[in-house]
Amino acid sequence: MAHKFIKGFLVGTFMTAGAVAGSVLAFKKSYIEPVETKVQEIDDNRRKANRKRHAAHQG
Repeated sequence: MAHKFIKGFLVGTFMTAGAVAGSVLAFKKSYIEPVETKVQEIDDNRRKANRKRHAAHQG
């Protein structure tokens, strides 16, 4: 009887850990990565604008 309990407890623990890891990964993919991508796009646009601004005054 104790053997079944220990086996069930371990399986439940691993399943719970897997569910938590899956939730964290899903959160990262859906919220954190898009924000990082947007920040990178803003930085790229800022660099392009600075280059254009400086190039326009080389006269």
